[in-house]
Amino acid sequence: MSTTTLPGATVATLTVTTPSDREVQITRLFDAPRPMVFDCWTIPELLKGWLHGPDGWRLAVCEIDLRVGGATRYVWQHRDGRSMGMSGAYREIVRPARIVATELFDEDWTGGETVGTVVFTEQTGKTLLTQTVLYASQAARDGALGTGMTGGMAESYAQLDAYLASLQDAAKGAA
Repeated sequence: MSTTTLPGATVATLTVTTPSDREVQITRLFDAPRPMVFDCWTIPELLKGWLHGPDGWRLAVCEIDLRVGGATRYVWQHRDGRSMGMSGAYREIVRPARIVATELFDEDWTGGETVGTVVFTEQTGKTLLTQTVLYASQAARDGALGTGMTGGMAESYAQLDAYLASLQDAAKGAA
C-alpha cells in the first residue's frame, strides 16, 4: 500500500492510499457534523455549491434518485464549451453513514465502471470522510491516478470545506 498526503487549506489534509491493486482510498476530515456532510453529497442543490472541477468547470447537471437502484447523473461544463458527464446507480444507502454507488464516465477514461464507497464517521462534531474507489483492473486504477485525479479531489474537498463553513455561518446567522 502506498500513501500520499496532499496539503489541505483548512481542517485537514487529504490522504490517498492504495489498499489493494484495484483500489484508491481517500480520507479527509471536515469541521462539520456528519448529517450536513452527508447532505452535501446527496442533495443536488448542495452538490452544485461545491462539486466543481478545476478552474473553469461547474457542475451544470446534477440528478439524484437517492434510493437503492436509483440513478445519478452529473455533467460538468467548462466555460470554453467542453463538457464531461458521469452516470451511476446506488447500491447501498445508510443515512448519514454510508453510500455505495457505481460510476461510469461518458468518455470512459477509468477502464470501465467503478464502485465507490463513501463512509461518514462522526468525530466529536467533525466528520471523517473515507472514500474508496474500486476499479475494474490495476491498470485502470493506475491510469486514473495518472490523470491528476487526487489533486482535483483535494481541490474539490477544499471547496466542500469552505461550503460547509458557509452553511454553518448561515445557520448561525438565522438563529
